Amino acid sequence: MINTATVDGGSVPARDMEDPHQLLVPKLVVATGFLVMAVSFMVNAMDRQVFAPLLPTIRTEYGFSLASGGLLATGFTMGMALAGLPAGYLMDRFSRKTVLLVSIVIYSVGTLITPLASGWGDMLAYRILSGFGEGMQAAALFAAVGAYFNHRRGLALGAITVAFGGGVFLGPLLGVRLATTYGTWRAPFVVFGLCGLVIALIAAFTVSRRMTERAVEKTISTGNFDYMPASPYNRNTFALAISSAVGGVVLYGFLGLYPTFLVKQLHLTTAQSALALSFVGFGGAAGLLGGWLGDRVDQRKLLIGSHLALSLIGILIYQVQGTLGWQCVFAFLMGVFGTGFMFPNSNSAIQRAVRPNQVGRAAGLFVTSYYGTAAFSGLLFAALVASFGWRQAGLWQVTVLPLVAVLALVFVRTAQFNNAARQPMH
Repeated sequence: MINTATVDGGSVPARDMEDPHQLLVPKLVVATGFLVMAVSFMVNAMDRQVFAPLLPTIRTEYGFSLASGGLLATGFTMGMALAGLPAGYLMDRFSRKTVLLVSIVIYSVGTLITPLASGWGDMLAYRILSGFGEGMQAAALFAAVGAYFNHRRGLALGAITVAFGGGVFLGPLLGVRLATTYGTWRAPFVVFGLCGLVIALIAAFTVSRRMTERAVEKTISTGNFDYMPASPYNRNTFALAISSAVGGVVLYGFLGLYPTFLVKQLHLTTAQSALALSFVGFGGAAGLLGGWLGDRVDQRKLLIGSHLALSLIGILIYQVQGTLGWQCVFAFLMGVFGTGFMFPNSNSAIQRAVRPNQVGRAAGLFVTSYYGTAAFSGLLFAALVASFGWRQAGLWQVTVLPLVAVLALVFVRTAQFNNAARQPMH
């Protein structure tokens, strides 16, 4: 009798899943596909981060308040949150590659039309459209990479995070340079949007479906997942979703208004604030280390440590309020623990908290929880600043809030992850 393995809702012979001719993809194909997907995510990050350092200029031209500007700076994440669960649904019915390509086109078009806004309302709509595409791409990319590199999921997602960090690093610097060169804040949106369309075209021909559509582990026939909850929405995923939601509020509240804090509170120039913000992306290179550790240690403890580190860094940024040099150091540390440790491990842990055929829905849940709260993080931070000032706002949103994530993580049981010791099949 042939054992069967469940793959995205269906059953196929387990021995077929282990056929080396089906599973083996040429290394060059894998390397090329991974590189193109990583670059596409880097462009995604550049699109996101170019807005924040240009916000003071945009506010001046349109007359937006700090609260309105703060919502614009992080409002694109509303689109990402809306895209998360639908993207998981679409990936159950269409190929991940198709979802990936369509999503890149959507966020690139959203970026291209942002300079056409006549006021706050349509600018927010364009930002949300861009975010919707970015959310779809993130869910498809996380699911494809997480499934293909299932044995080294943390490391692979950490490498993708490094690409994201590269975009966070380059976006503000190139954005301000392009705006200065062409004499308008609109220039970088046009350039980055066109870059996204080019990447979508390249990905169509270079990213193999043999890589993006991988569903389950080669070793699935040697064990079963009866020890795991049957539903993708279980105690572990809910706790990790809460932790991810807190991480989104903390990191994006910081990213959205950090340049404004540096300009208004510390009286730095726009170029200096862009330089400091870029160090967050530089710190994101720690994603390789964070992902590597996530494959080898208890991820619950690693995430708890990451959130506690973010809390401490919040004290350094908003209470110590150091010079430009120190702010670059603090921003780098925020990148290390926010984008390098917390982000990839929250992402990979929630995928490990579900059965292999549910990875797409887990990726969608992560995107929705992480970016759903992030959408309003800038508005919340701006409201706190208006009521209590920068020090108190930083204290509550960046220092105290991570402790809520720590509390949620106490309820996570890593023994029920799909990479835990499996039970033998009978």
